[in-house]
Amino acid sequence: MPQIQLTPAQRKVHRADAHHLDPVVMIGGDGLTDAVKKETDAALKAHGLIKVRVFSDERAARDAMLATLADELNAAPIQHIGKLLVLWRPMPEREKVLDEDRMPGPRDVKVLKFSKRGGQRPEVKTLRVLGNQRLTTGGQIKRAKKKPVSIKKRNQD
Repeated sequence: MPQIQLTPAQRKVHRADAHHLDPVVMIGGDGLTDAVKKETDAALKAHGLIKVRVFSDERAARDAMLATLADELNAAPIQHIGKLLVLWRPMPEREKVLDEDRMPGPRDVKVLKFSKRGGQRPEVKTLRVLGNQRLTTGGQIKRAKKKPVSIKKRNQD
């Protein structure tokens, strides 16, 4: 896979976005293992922009790790300061899962109450109707299903 090429302006924006991030992946004494690559790939899928901390004192080894991660994971190297590496990859589009059993959420309904005397403005009330409620013609809110009653309360009656 070809490595993602960024303009200096895009790299600058991603550097600014990564400033407040904490390292997500840590590379220990074993170096760049398959498990580290797998975790880095998962973090890039989840976040898009990540920081990686390397616990190695050799700058050349860190540069090689940054280049290897960028090439193998099809990510763009953003920054390398000290023991921190910043990588970016565009996040894949997530497909929306439609839930057939989902109930409608709350909605705000305006209710007009007209005066018995003519010539006056109607009174406007905004009511929040939940998914298990309905609005009657008189402007009252009724539950579609009865509220469940505990066994103790049923036995008291």
